[in-house]
Amino acid sequence: MMVPSISVVVPVYNSQQSLPILLNRLSVALPALTQQYEAILVNDCSRDRSAQVMEELADQYPWLQCVHLLRNYGQHNALLCGIRQARHDIVITLDDDLQNPPEEIPKLLRVLAEGYDVVYGYPERESHGLLRDIASKMTKYSLQRTMGMKAASRVSSFRAFRTEVREGFRDYRGAFVSIDVLLGWGAMKFGATPVENPPRTLGTSNYTVTKLIAHAMNMMTGFTTLPLQLASILGFVFALFGLCVLAFVIAMYLIHGQSVPGFAFLASVIVIFSGVQLFALGIIGEYLARMHFRLMDRPCYTIRQQTQRSAAPPSPPSVSVSS
Repeated sequence: MMVPSISVVVPVYNSQQSLPILLNRLSVALPALTQQYEAILVNDCSRDRSAQVMEELADQYPWLQCVHLLRNYGQHNALLCGIRQARHDIVITLDDDLQNPPEEIPKLLRVLAEGYDVVYGYPERESHGLLRDIASKMTKYSLQRTMGMKAASRVSSFRAFRTEVREGFRDYRGAFVSIDVLLGWGAMKFGATPVENPPRTLGTSNYTVTKLIAHAMNMMTGFTTLPLQLASILGFVFALFGLCVLAFVIAMYLIHGQSVPGFAFLASVIVIFSGVQLFALGIIGEYLARMHFRLMDRPCYTIRQQTQRSAAPPSPPSVSVSS
């Protein structure tokens, strides 16, 4: 199917091997979909030769735009940078590891044409090992609670959305970024479609179990008050537990004429209540830290250099130190 115009945004980190293959496949897939298209590669301060490879590819493909960030900000921050640089009607985001095949883009566009604002391409079968699968499910659960919609359970990095959706987060400048949460600020209709997800053959994944858990925590504490509500509920539950313990002690004294004996009982109660208090203080500390970073007004990203062989698109407000 043909669409008016497409911008493809790809965050890049240590992908010198896969980038030439990806651009070659995009050069075949995109002309079959539209006459106006571009690809935006955002280099998130890669440690290999990705930056040099990107510039070489820009000489080969005039519709390619290269953006180099000053330091490593993270995948979602790099995506936000690329999305703000997009100048066409529909934005496609995909990974740089070839696990989001460009040949599957038509599937996203067909569902998008049904009236959706955002469409995700989710793999029918996905396995990265037990620990990573559990961490991934935790992230999607956190996102579902944050976004408040069922489509969040099928969220993936392979997305298609209408460019005007970004107006919902035009002025967002927080240091913690979740593209899917931001898309929820500007869109109401979310769709999903199954796509192929071939195994990775080049390089290794940069998303470890630890990073996935940290991302889930950032979403929970950065975009929702659910942890604070959880701390309040725990406080209420253990306050009731404390009253029950007090009633038990009084009953033992009235029935047997003595208080509950044993150091173990007293120590256990103290440890339980202390643990709950520290848990609640930790959650409050996380929120205070995010407030602190917001007051510091740290930018989401900083552009070191931007390359566009053809006419450059208008640049949205961002921090840039050199060009």
